[in-house]
Amino acid sequence: MQVRVLFFGVLKDLAGRGSEELTLPEAATVSDVIEVYERRVTSLRSMLPSIAISVNQEYSGPETRLQPGDEVALLPPVSGGSERELGSDPGPFNRITRDVIDTDAVLQDLKQPEDGAAVVFEGIVRNNTRGRRTLFLEYEAYEDMALKQLDAIVSQARAQFHIRDVALIHRLGRLDVGETSVLIIVASAHRAAAFDACRWLIDTLKKTVPIWKKEHFADGAIWADGEPFPEQLAAGTISKGLASN
Repeated sequence: MQVRVLFFGVLKDLAGRGSEELTLPEAATVSDVIEVYERRVTSLRSMLPSIAISVNQEYSGPETRLQPGDEVALLPPVSGGSERELGSDPGPFNRITRDVIDTDAVLQDLKQPEDGAAVVFEGIVRNNTRGRRTLFLEYEAYEDMALKQLDAIVSQARAQFHIRDVALIHRLGRLDVGETSVLIIVASAHRAAAFDACRWLIDTLKKTVPIWKKEHFADGAIWADGEPFPEQLAAGTISKGLASN
């Protein structure tokens, strides 16, 4: 059978491509895909503890059985499509965009008379990283999956922190110094819940939403070291199983 394999961030550079069709035996699993690329990309084994795997845009474990036509993505640690407004369930303000983010406009649209607080967080492009002068950043995403993950964490935040609403917008493409890469606004009756939810949202986004950052410096470019995936999502269990074979 054939499956489609996707590569992102530094894994795309190592594989030399963004995607390819892979032929596997019937009843193959995610572990079989990993074994193929361990042979083809020699540096992959050392990276396994820090990457995650998805099948059809859902995080998956090594034992996941594959079907013909499945989409398997190898996802390096995240660093946190066309623009799409999402439905009213998770909130109408969540999206991925390539346009400049207008914080004031989003804030005015989100606020309602019953709100006692609106906490705003902007992630912006700074002009240096570890002593190297930054020229600009490039963001890429596994866009369909990223939108699903944005929906999921916003829905969880609304339930967990009892806030009224959230705007969560992440920009892709080239961003210059001083531009906003991610905007989170939390509206709530009380400030404590808004602050707590905002901090939780940015921390969770950087660990689970498949978005990657490439930093361009005056003397070269590198993919940024991402936040490690939560243990239950990381592919380290795959490497342990293969090592015992």
